[in-house]
Amino acid sequence: MENLEDRARPGTTLHSLSSCEIGSDNVDVVCTYGKISVWFGRQTPDLVVGQTLIAISKVEKSAVYEIELVCDFDSITNYESNGYVLVSYAKADNGYRAMFNVPFHNNKALFHLAENIIKELKTDDVILDIYWNGDDSDISKLSDEFRKIEGWDIKEVIYKE
Repeated sequence: MENLEDRARPGTTLHSLSSCEIGSDNVDVVCTYGKISVWFGRQTPDLVVGQTLIAISKVEKSAVYEIELVCDFDSITNYESNGYVLVSYAKADNGYRAMFNVPFHNNKALFHLAENIIKELKTDDVILDIYWNGDDSDISKLSDEFRKIEGWDIKEVIYKE
């Protein structure tokens, strides 16, 4: 199996990437066209949560995470003031069901998202599906950014046939 470094070597046949899996014991990231799936294990250090989100933001500012929350009406405004973009909301039995986009170009929104992830990690693993417009070169750039995080390595690279 060739890795991303092999793609830059002279004489190596270039194949279009299908996906790249990278991470550590506590974090797993799978990058494909259109989506970055991130799994944070409960033992993930707070710093790594921030480094992961920042790495994605550096490579693809237009990336977005969609989140659905049930909250009171005043909380909707609070999320908006923290950089979340309200997509829709509707009255629910226990408050309001609100759908937000968390834009990766907004540092305040990323900080708030990181805080929420860190809080949730105290009780459970966290899974994020982040939507982006990444292609082969973006997946390669993202893997380069992730490898700067201590303890991270490429786990698997899958190429299209």
